[in-house]
Amino acid sequence: MKVLVSFFNRIMQRYLPDPFLFVIILTFVVFGLGLIFTDSGPYQMIQHWGTGFWGLLTFSMQMVLVLVTGHVLASSQIFKRGLGALASTAKSPGQAIIIVTLVSLAASLINWGFGLVIGALFAKELAKKVQGVDYRLLIASAYSGFVVWHGGISGSIPLTIATEGHFAQDIIGIISTDQTIFASFNIIIIIAMVLILPIVNRLLMPAQKDTVTVDPAILEESMEESKEKSAMTPAERLENSKIISLIIGIFGLVFLFYYFASNGFKLNLDIVNFLFLILGILFHGTPKRFLEAVLNAVKGASGIIVQFPFYAGIMGMMTASGLAVVMSNAFVSISNDFTFPFFTFISAGVVNFFVPSGGGQWALQGPVMLEAAEALNASIPKTAMAVAWGDAWTNLIQPFWALPALAIAGLKARDIMGFCVLTLVVTGVIISIGLVFF
Repeated sequence: MKVLVSFFNRIMQRYLPDPFLFVIILTFVVFGLGLIFTDSGPYQMIQHWGTGFWGLLTFSMQMVLVLVTGHVLASSQIFKRGLGALASTAKSPGQAIIIVTLVSLAASLINWGFGLVIGALFAKELAKKVQGVDYRLLIASAYSGFVVWHGGISGSIPLTIATEGHFAQDIIGIISTDQTIFASFNIIIIIAMVLILPIVNRLLMPAQKDTVTVDPAILEESMEESKEKSAMTPAERLENSKIISLIIGIFGLVFLFYYFASNGFKLNLDIVNFLFLILGILFHGTPKRFLEAVLNAVKGASGIIVQFPFYAGIMGMMTASGLAVVMSNAFVSISNDFTFPFFTFISAGVVNFFVPSGGGQWALQGPVMLEAAEALNASIPKTAMAVAWGDAWTNLIQPFWALPALAIAGLKARDIMGFCVLTLVVTGVIISIGLVFF
């Protein structure tokens, strides 16, 4: 295993470009595939690209806020002490890898945005506490837990088809979550992930000579000391007022009480961001400390801001040219009723490279797969979950989703992707067995 880890790490360090160059290369690849496999010409493909370019603006801002608010919350003293206490339970590098994987899995099953941020933040705390742990593997292990999100309670595809008025309701009706998220095959996949993934990550620990550690002092973020109140101007007194933070925090908590009382424990990206933001304001105590934490946090958001429009352009080409449908049909054509869940899963994994959005991918790929499932007399709920798991699976080697974790950790995609390739293989086997045989 150590030989494989060393091999893939060398390959990724040498050949994996920066995530921005990766998305540019993907743009060229999709442009070429569109010319080959669809009726669109060069001019039409560029039109599709430009038209879709700004289609993820709302989502981009949500992702920036996931990163910033999560980072701000974690830099508060209360949260640091909590994560630090949990990190102190790890007494060796192997234990640190196992614990961070379990925490990331649990958080991602609750909500994907929550899992992305909490896993990376906890990994940083472990790096401060545990000597000799490979920092790259620690972050890769935190990111690996993200693979289960679409089988958890925030999975966009199973929640979509369980909601009145979804686009495929005339074809498949309403499919409750007890047939998807809480179905036996899905629960078996998740249990297998929880049992196997921490062990796999533990086995990926490199040889001591290849281990890359980090100085804990580098991970600490300093805050400016506040002046004595007597030396403050009226404006500075407002900036250092705990009352202002407390009042706006109470506003936020009241709204959160109303939301959860009205909707139950239903998390979406906006509510996660709102929760992180309000707790960050409260935990930092004063507006000045909160804004200093925000300033530190936004430094890592540049990748999201610049790259997401290019992914939106790729989605525009995939959608408008019909390339996503062509890819899906290619896998459907070689399927039968037994192999259909497997090939649906694989096709969703391929499409996810170019359409890294669960809801967007379902809108593109769902109609094709549902029509094929009916023709083959295959299970509709399992077909939907096969698309969901495929969408989550290849995120392991898709820099798009790693950006928040990498920004928090201060690493580059090539630092963790060697480990993620091996995790991809193991989780792909687990998911395939669960979809086909259960």
